[in-house]
Amino acid sequence: MSQVSLIVGHKGTGKTKTMIELANDRARNSDGRVVFINKNHRLMYDLVHQIRVVCMEDYEEITNSDEYIGFLYGVISGDHDIEAIFIDSILKHADVHKDDIPEFLARLKFMSEQHEIDFIVSLSADLDELSDDVSDFNLLDHDEV
Repeated sequence: MSQVSLIVGHKGTGKTKTMIELANDRARNSDGRVVFINKNHRLMYDLVHQIRVVCMEDYEEITNSDEYIGFLYGVISGDHDIEAIFIDSILKHADVHKDDIPEFLARLKFMSEQHEIDFIVSLSADLDELSDDVSDFNLLDHDEV
């Protein structure tokens, strides 16, 4: 069963490192494709070559969470073998704000179920700030990965 998993914590707590490790492991051990979405190009060489890296700096026209969801549908429609999409630091992409997170995650959950794709999303925030909004999602502890 596909799911949406979250890695939550303040800046500098190792979320991105955990995302890279999880993505590389997933790409090495899966038959499907893995996509890693990041704000810029700086992580390209930390990820194994099998991973499709998407840098949001290349898509500056995406300016809100609705457009971001549409962009994700475009990524999915272009490759039906996608097994997992990693989204690093979503609050740094396309003017997505904490207030947008509940609806954004609900839409990811729908996409996950509809297309059988796992989403792994990192959020730079306190879990306390999001606790009601994230109770339906799998929380990954980035200190233990």
